[in-house]
Amino acid sequence: MRQGIWRGTPALVVSVIALFVALGGSVYAAKTKRVKINGRAIKAKSIPGNRLKPRSVAANRLKPHSIGANLLKPGAVPALTTAGPLTGTDINELTLGQVPSAAHADTADAAQSAVDAQTALNAVNAVDAQTVNGHSVGCLPGTQQFAGACWESSPSSAVNAPTAARKCAARGGALPAALQLAAFAEEPGVSLDGEDEWSGDLTNVSGLNVFGVVTVSGGSGIDSSLSTTTHPYRCVIPLLH
Repeated sequence: MRQGIWRGTPALVVSVIALFVALGGSVYAAKTKRVKINGRAIKAKSIPGNRLKPRSVAANRLKPHSIGANLLKPGAVPALTTAGPLTGTDINELTLGQVPSAAHADTADAAQSAVDAQTALNAVNAVDAQTVNGHSVGCLPGTQQFAGACWESSPSSAVNAPTAARKCAARGGALPAALQLAAFAEEPGVSLDGEDEWSGDLTNVSGLNVFGVVTVSGGSGIDSSLSTTTHPYRCVIPLLH
């Protein structure tokens, strides 16, 4: 049998060359490195927000004022951080609540000082206030409010001055000052005992355990008496919380 030399047609030769080129190109493509895409390669507005992973873009990577307020989801602003402190132009005053300390200012129109504004809404001074440091105050039955305290409406039975002072102390109060007692006697519906009432004012000391105490009555006015004598008395008790 006679061996011959293989000869391909021109079309077959072209096909084989194309196959080698294709295989070589695939290998080259497989060996090429991955190319990172930077911001210039991305068309503006081509990536929708729902394609970004939440919290994948840090606030410090955003250009200041690059996000309009109309594009922010409600409640999303606190999640962003700012490069510097906020100024007055960044804050809408209408969104702020009332400052706690300013709440009293709405009811302090008639107050004469800041102290009155905290304790007396419409009082000229704290004597007439119904609250002390925000707490409601009042007087027990049988007493009435006067000069910022609770005064007993009626006098108690006559005792000597030291005993009257002790009994008032046991009630959480004290004997009134003479001038205050005289002023209290001018209140509507108040009548001092005609036998004089003890006050808490001393006039003189003449010996051991012998001293004079100022007394006040509705008839004879202000006088003094030895502490060993007996007179009616009434106590002045602090306002109750």
